Amino acid sequence: MDFAMDKVLFEIQAEVCARYGSPFVPAPSKLKVGISKNVRDGVRPLNGMRINPEDGTSGWFIWAGEERSDAADFFIPLHIEHLIEWAPLVIPYLALSPGWRFLVTEAVEDVWRDPLLRL
Repeated sequence: MDFAMDKVLFEIQAEVCARYGSPFVPAPSKLKVGISKNVRDGVRPLNGMRINPEDGTSGWFIWAGEERSDAADFFIPLHIEHLIEWAPLVIPYLALSPGWRFLVTEAVEDVWRDPLLRL
């Protein structure tokens, strides 16, 4: 991504955080998310939850569909910079702080703080 695109994304992410009252905690593109393989297939809705970042991860776990699996291989690592190809719809939400979740489609946006998330 170029500097101009980074600036636009920063502004969009800051607006989402302000709208929902979340602290702004950037997720740099060099970090990784855990993502389910079916995200790339266009399955909806897209879900995300953020725990505390550690060991080169952003703390984000992103999956498609109604249910999240507990299978050990459900999530695969993906650098954030590749989300533009996999799931651009989630990018505006990536600066929400740990403890936040989202569920989005092209027509639905649900964002909330989840006190039950492991932080």
